[in-house]
Amino acid sequence: MSAPAIEIDRDGSDEVVWLDGGPLRLGLVPALGGRLLALRHEGRELLYRNDRLIDARLHRRPAEAELPPLDGTLGSWRNYGGDKTWPAPQGWSGPAEWAGPPDPVLDSGPYGWSCERRGEEVVVTLRSAPDPRTGLLLERRVTLAAGASGFALELAMENASERPVRWALWNVTQVRGERDPDGGAWVGLDADAGQEAVVGLVAGTGTPRFERVAPDRAHVPDQDVVGKLGFPGACGWLAYVAGDRVLRQRWAVDRGAPHPDRGSRAEVWLEHPLDAPLDELGGLRPPDRVVECEVVGPLTELAPGARAELRIDWDVLPREGWEPAAEAATTAAARDGAEAGR
Repeated sequence: MSAPAIEIDRDGSDEVVWLDGGPLRLGLVPALGGRLLALRHEGRELLYRNDRLIDARLHRRPAEAELPPLDGTLGSWRNYGGDKTWPAPQGWSGPAEWAGPPDPVLDSGPYGWSCERRGEEVVVTLRSAPDPRTGLLLERRVTLAAGASGFALELAMENASERPVRWALWNVTQVRGERDPDGGAWVGLDADAGQEAVVGLVAGTGTPRFERVAPDRAHVPDQDVVGKLGFPGACGWLAYVAGDRVLRQRWAVDRGAPHPDRGSRAEVWLEHPLDAPLDELGGLRPPDRVVECEVVGPLTELAPGARAELRIDWDVLPREGWEPAAEAATTAAARDGAEAGR
């Protein structure tokens, strides 16, 4: 079997890099913060895309150029959608926090990119410019194999400055919020995590509802709220269930390391259309129902030139037959096996 096809669309506002492996078709836009803006499984799009700003070919619409310039507030942010990587913690109170989005480099700036074939795989690497505020250069590497229903996303942050810095990798995947009573986000938890396994982080219009349906998993149903939950007890998998598919992400958790946002290893943000901006959130006014499934790496001290990495394995699964309880049991067994082998 040959490697996935690579198509480069330059007939628009930005280069779009398409990877077609058969079941999966991925669309990457390096100029827009290195975003993955399309994840199409057998023709069905699984990511949120802001149709007001981005067309189906992933080119910016003319109306995007008419928007006011970015001023550093959430209200001015051009949320194109898709999947992107930021540094954490987020905040606007000092240099130890990333004051974005928006920002001119890591979220909104262009990324350089390269592509190579490795047997039956294709690898696209995207790299930001050095960001003087954080000192970081971010890297996103996508590996897709022919015939696969999943792919690997490898993240790295490199200290490109001449000073020590301390940050965490924070990957944000936006999906279109559905009104599926049995769908929504699922987050795997360490079964021995206590009451602080799930914490409220942001309450724009309210704190999102959740149910810890068992010690090893929590369910965040689709709901009309603007707010965020953190998961200090996350064990290394999360999934979004909508329609007849499940979008699952898995990663290795470093339980001995500190994490931002009250120790959160994963986070779920929800938003829905509002009639007026939220002043307490920098004028944010969501136009659509969106759910963010977020993976958070450990806070890491980086000397000049040092880097930290985080790998996230993505899979698209059929909803029929997928059970959160079985997912949790598989993760627990893998963890027990790894600990026994040490």
